[in-house]
Amino acid sequence: MLEPKTTELTNDLIEKIQQAKQFLEQASRVACFSGAGLSADSGVATFRDSETHALWSQFDPMELASPEGFADNPRRVIDWYNWRREQLSNVEPNPGHTALAKQRDLVQITQNVDDLLERAGLDTKRILHLHGTITHDHCNHCGYSEAVELSQSPSYRFCKKCHQGEMRPSVVWFGESLPDEAWRQADQLCRNIDVLMVVGTNASVYPAAGLIEIAKRHGASVVIVNTQASDASHLADIELIGKSGVILPSLLEGLQLNSF
Repeated sequence: MLEPKTTELTNDLIEKIQQAKQFLEQASRVACFSGAGLSADSGVATFRDSETHALWSQFDPMELASPEGFADNPRRVIDWYNWRREQLSNVEPNPGHTALAKQRDLVQITQNVDDLLERAGLDTKRILHLHGTITHDHCNHCGYSEAVELSQSPSYRFCKKCHQGEMRPSVVWFGESLPDEAWRQADQLCRNIDVLMVVGTNASVYPAAGLIEIAKRHGASVVIVNTQASDASHLADIELIGKSGVILPSLLEGLQLNSF
Protein backbone atom coordinates (compact mmCIF):
# COMPACT_ATOMS: atom_id res chain seq x y z
CA MET A 1 0.00 0.00 0.00
CA LEU A 2 1.20 3.48 -0.84
CA GLU A 3 2.32 5.72 1.97
CA PRO A 4 0.21 8.92 1.94
CA LYS A 5 1.81 12.30 2.17
CA THR A 6 1.93 13.60 5.72
CA THR A 7 0.03 16.63 6.95
CA GLU A 8 0.67 18.42 10.20
CA LEU A 9 -1.93 20.75 11.65
CA THR A 10 0.41 23.69 12.00
CA ASN A 11 -0.80 26.91 13.61
CA ASP A 12 -1.11 28.49 10.17
CA LEU A 13 -3.19 25.59 8.84
CA ILE A 14 -5.37 25.54 11.97
CA GLU A 15 -6.07 29.24 11.48
CA LYS A 16 -7.03 28.69 7.83
CA ILE A 17 -9.28 25.77 8.81
CA GLN A 18 -11.10 28.05 11.26
CA GLN A 19 -11.55 30.65 8.52
CA ALA A 20 -12.93 28.00 6.18
CA LYS A 21 -15.24 26.75 8.92
CA GLN A 22 -16.71 30.26 9.19
CA PHE A 23 -17.60 30.15 5.48
CA LEU A 24 -19.37 26.83 6.06
CA GLU A 25 -21.15 27.92 9.25
CA GLN A 26 -22.60 30.97 7.50
CA ALA A 27 -23.76 29.04 4.43
CA SER A 28 -27.30 27.84 3.91
CA ARG A 29 -26.42 25.51 1.05
CA VAL A 30 -23.15 23.64 0.60
CA ALA A 31 -21.94 20.92 -1.77
CA CYS A 32 -18.74 18.89 -2.01
CA PHE A 33 -16.87 18.15 -5.23
CA SER A 34 -14.19 15.48 -4.83
CA GLY A 35 -11.51 13.76 -6.84
CA ALA A 36 -8.92 11.02 -6.53
CA GLY A 37 -7.05 12.76 -3.72
CA LEU A 38 -9.92 11.99 -1.35
CA SER A 39 -9.31 8.26 -1.75
CA ALA A 40 -5.52 8.50 -1.97
CA ASP A 41 -5.29 8.45 1.84
CA SER A 42 -6.87 4.99 1.69
CA GLY A 43 -4.12 3.77 -0.63
CA VAL A 44 -6.06 4.12 -3.89
CA ALA A 45 -3.69 5.26 -6.64
CA THR A 46 -4.51 8.57 -8.33
CA PHE A 47 -4.40 9.07 -12.08
CA ARG A 48 -2.53 12.32 -12.62
CA ASP A 49 -0.41 12.74 -9.53
CA SER A 50 3.17 13.84 -10.09
CA GLU A 51 4.31 10.75 -8.21
CA THR A 52 5.39 7.66 -10.13
CA HIS A 53 2.55 5.61 -8.60
CA ALA A 54 -0.05 7.56 -10.59
CA LEU A 55 -1.95 5.09 -12.76
CA TRP A 56 -1.38 6.92 -16.00
CA SER A 57 2.36 6.98 -15.38
CA GLN A 58 2.25 3.17 -15.59
CA PHE A 59 -0.38 2.52 -18.26
CA ASP A 60 -1.55 3.96 -21.56
CA PRO A 61 -5.01 5.43 -20.87
CA MET A 62 -6.15 5.01 -24.46
CA GLU A 63 -5.49 1.26 -24.31
CA LEU A 64 -7.33 0.76 -21.02
CA ALA A 65 -9.95 3.48 -20.66
CA SER A 66 -11.38 4.25 -24.07
CA PRO A 67 -13.97 2.66 -26.34
CA GLU A 68 -11.22 2.13 -28.91
CA GLY A 69 -9.01 0.33 -26.40
CA PHE A 70 -11.90 -1.93 -25.41
CA ALA A 71 -12.73 -2.71 -29.03
CA ASP A 72 -9.08 -3.54 -29.71
CA ASN A 73 -8.53 -5.81 -26.72
CA PRO A 74 -11.54 -6.20 -24.39
CA ARG A 75 -9.95 -8.94 -22.28
CA ARG A 76 -6.97 -6.71 -21.46
CA VAL A 77 -9.30 -3.92 -20.37
CA ILE A 78 -11.44 -6.23 -18.22
CA ASP A 79 -8.37 -7.80 -16.62
CA TRP A 80 -7.01 -4.34 -15.75
CA TYR A 81 -10.26 -3.18 -14.20
CA ASN A 82 -10.55 -6.40 -12.25
CA TRP A 83 -7.02 -5.78 -10.92
CA ARG A 84 -8.15 -2.33 -9.78
CA ARG A 85 -11.28 -3.83 -8.23
CA GLU A 86 -9.21 -6.34 -6.31
CA GLN A 87 -7.05 -3.50 -4.98
CA LEU A 88 -10.13 -1.52 -4.00
CA SER A 89 -11.60 -4.49 -2.13
CA ASN A 90 -8.57 -4.43 0.17
CA VAL A 91 -8.77 -0.79 1.25
CA GLU A 92 -11.06 0.98 3.68
CA PRO A 93 -12.62 4.47 3.87
CA ASN A 94 -10.26 6.94 5.49
CA PRO A 95 -11.16 9.68 8.03
CA GLY A 96 -11.89 12.07 5.16
CA HIS A 97 -14.61 9.79 3.80
CA THR A 98 -15.98 9.30 7.30
CA ALA A 99 -16.11 13.03 8.01
CA LEU A 100 -18.01 13.64 4.77
CA ALA A 101 -20.36 10.70 5.36
CA LYS A 102 -21.41 12.20 8.71
CA GLN A 103 -22.81 15.16 6.76
CA ARG A 104 -26.08 13.40 5.96
CA ASP A 105 -27.64 16.37 4.16
CA LEU A 106 -24.60 17.23 2.05
CA VAL A 107 -24.61 16.21 -1.61
CA GLN A 108 -21.33 14.68 -2.77
CA ILE A 109 -20.38 15.30 -6.38
CA THR A 110 -17.45 13.03 -7.13
CA GLN A 111 -15.16 12.10 -9.98
CA ASN A 112 -14.19 8.93 -8.11
CA VAL A 113 -15.44 5.61 -9.41
CA ASP A 114 -14.85 3.80 -6.10
CA ASP A 115 -17.46 3.08 -3.43
CA LEU A 116 -15.58 4.38 -0.38
CA LEU A 117 -18.10 7.13 0.39
CA GLU A 118 -20.85 4.53 0.33
CA ARG A 119 -18.84 2.20 2.56
CA ALA A 120 -18.27 5.10 4.96
CA GLY A 121 -22.04 5.19 5.44
CA LEU A 122 -23.27 7.86 3.03
CA ASP A 123 -26.69 7.41 1.46
CA THR A 124 -26.26 6.61 -2.24
CA LYS A 125 -28.97 9.17 -3.05
CA ARG A 126 -26.55 11.86 -1.86
CA ILE A 127 -23.73 10.85 -4.21
CA LEU A 128 -23.43 11.96 -7.82
CA HIS A 129 -20.83 9.81 -9.58
CA LEU A 130 -19.87 11.96 -12.57
CA HIS A 131 -17.46 9.37 -13.95
CA GLY A 132 -19.56 6.31 -13.22
CA THR A 133 -18.74 3.49 -10.81
CA ILE A 134 -16.36 0.56 -10.90
CA THR A 135 -18.79 -1.49 -8.80
CA HIS A 136 -21.03 -2.22 -11.80
CA ASP A 137 -20.76 -3.56 -15.34
CA HIS A 138 -23.12 -2.85 -18.19
CA CYS A 139 -23.71 -4.20 -21.68
CA ASN A 140 -22.29 -2.04 -24.46
CA HIS A 141 -25.18 -3.09 -26.69
CA CYS A 142 -28.44 -3.08 -24.72
CA GLY A 143 -27.38 -1.23 -21.56
CA TYR A 144 -28.25 -4.02 -19.12
CA SER A 145 -26.45 -3.36 -15.81
CA GLU A 146 -25.42 -5.53 -12.87
CA ALA A 147 -23.34 -5.14 -9.71
CA VAL A 148 -20.03 -6.97 -9.46
CA GLU A 149 -18.18 -8.33 -6.45
CA LEU A 150 -14.96 -6.35 -6.17
CA SER A 151 -12.92 -9.23 -4.75
CA GLN A 152 -14.28 -11.77 -7.25
CA SER A 153 -15.01 -9.79 -10.39
CA PRO A 154 -16.22 -11.70 -13.45
CA SER A 155 -13.93 -12.09 -16.44
CA TYR A 156 -14.66 -11.01 -19.99
CA ARG A 157 -18.17 -12.10 -20.93
CA PHE A 158 -21.19 -11.34 -23.08
CA CYS A 159 -24.47 -9.95 -21.79
CA LYS A 160 -26.80 -12.57 -20.34
CA LYS A 161 -29.84 -10.53 -21.38
CA CYS A 162 -29.28 -9.73 -25.07
CA HIS A 163 -26.42 -12.22 -25.67
CA GLN A 164 -24.94 -9.79 -28.21
CA GLY A 165 -23.10 -7.06 -26.34
CA GLU A 166 -19.93 -7.33 -24.28
CA MET A 167 -20.08 -6.43 -20.59
CA ARG A 168 -17.83 -3.51 -19.61
CA PRO A 169 -17.18 -1.45 -16.46
CA SER A 170 -19.79 1.25 -15.84
CA VAL A 171 -17.22 4.05 -15.84
CA VAL A 172 -16.84 7.02 -18.16
CA TRP A 173 -13.98 6.46 -20.59
CA PHE A 174 -12.02 9.03 -22.54
CA GLY A 175 -14.19 10.36 -25.35
CA GLU A 176 -17.48 9.46 -23.64
CA SER A 177 -20.09 11.82 -22.22
CA LEU A 178 -20.84 12.15 -18.53
CA PRO A 179 -24.08 10.58 -17.26
CA ASP A 180 -26.85 13.00 -18.22
CA GLU A 181 -28.82 12.95 -14.97
CA ALA A 182 -25.80 13.14 -12.67
CA TRP A 183 -24.41 16.07 -14.65
CA ARG A 184 -27.78 17.86 -14.71
CA GLN A 185 -28.15 17.58 -10.94
CA ALA A 186 -24.55 18.64 -10.28
CA ASP A 187 -24.80 21.62 -12.61
CA GLN A 188 -28.08 22.78 -11.08
CA LEU A 189 -26.73 22.37 -7.56
CA CYS A 190 -23.57 24.36 -8.25
CA ARG A 191 -25.68 27.25 -9.55
CA ASN A 192 -27.58 27.50 -6.27
CA ILE A 193 -25.12 27.00 -3.39
CA ASP A 194 -23.30 29.33 -1.05
CA VAL A 195 -20.11 27.29 -0.67
CA LEU A 196 -18.48 24.60 -2.78
CA MET A 197 -15.95 22.39 -1.02
CA VAL A 198 -13.40 21.07 -3.51
CA VAL A 199 -11.50 18.05 -2.17
CA GLY A 200 -8.60 16.13 -3.65
CA THR A 201 -8.69 17.15 -7.30
CA ASN A 202 -6.26 19.00 -9.52
CA ALA A 203 -9.28 20.32 -11.46
CA SER A 204 -7.83 19.44 -14.86
CA VAL A 205 -10.49 17.04 -16.15
CA TYR A 206 -13.37 18.70 -17.98
CA PRO A 207 -16.29 19.05 -18.08
CA ALA A 208 -16.38 17.93 -14.42
CA ALA A 209 -13.86 20.56 -13.27
CA GLY A 210 -16.03 23.23 -14.86
CA LEU A 211 -18.44 22.86 -11.94
CA ILE A 212 -16.01 24.86 -9.80
CA GLU A 213 -16.16 27.72 -12.29
CA ILE A 214 -19.96 27.47 -12.47
CA ALA A 215 -20.29 27.68 -8.70
CA LYS A 216 -17.90 30.64 -8.49
CA ARG A 217 -19.65 32.46 -11.34
CA HIS A 218 -22.97 32.11 -9.54
CA GLY A 219 -21.70 33.63 -6.32
CA ALA A 220 -20.48 30.65 -4.29
CA SER A 221 -17.38 30.76 -2.14
CA VAL A 222 -14.85 28.02 -2.88
CA VAL A 223 -12.98 26.12 -0.17
CA ILE A 224 -10.25 23.85 -1.55
CA VAL A 225 -8.62 20.94 0.30
CA ASN A 226 -5.73 19.45 -1.65
CA THR A 227 -2.16 18.25 -1.17
CA GLN A 228 -0.87 20.85 -3.60
CA ALA A 229 -1.94 23.87 -5.63
CA SER A 230 -4.24 22.97 -8.51
CA ASP A 231 -5.77 24.41 -11.66
CA ALA A 232 -8.58 25.73 -9.44
CA SER A 233 -6.34 27.52 -6.94
CA HIS A 234 -7.11 30.90 -8.49
CA LEU A 235 -10.82 30.32 -7.75
CA ALA A 236 -10.31 29.53 -4.06
CA ASP A 237 -11.47 31.83 -1.30
CA ILE A 238 -9.52 29.59 1.07
CA GLU A 239 -7.09 26.86 0.08
CA LEU A 240 -6.09 24.26 2.67
CA ILE A 241 -2.96 22.38 1.61
CA GLY A 242 -2.60 18.95 3.14
CA LYS A 243 -4.14 15.49 3.38
CA SER A 244 -7.93 15.48 3.21
CA GLY A 245 -7.97 12.64 5.73
CA VAL A 246 -6.46 14.99 8.30
CA ILE A 247 -8.04 18.30 7.32
CA LEU A 248 -11.67 17.25 6.75
CA PRO A 249 -12.32 15.82 10.23
CA SER A 250 -11.08 19.07 11.77
CA LEU A 251 -12.89 21.27 9.26
CA LEU A 252 -16.26 19.52 9.58
CA GLU A 253 -16.25 18.80 13.30
CA GLY A 254 -19.36 20.21 14.96
CA LEU A 255 -20.98 21.27 11.67
CA GLN A 256 -24.19 20.04 10.08
CA LEU A 257 -24.22 21.14 6.46
CA ASN A 258 -27.11 21.15 4.02
CA SER A 259 -27.30 21.16 0.23
CA PHE A 260 -31.03 21.91 -0.10
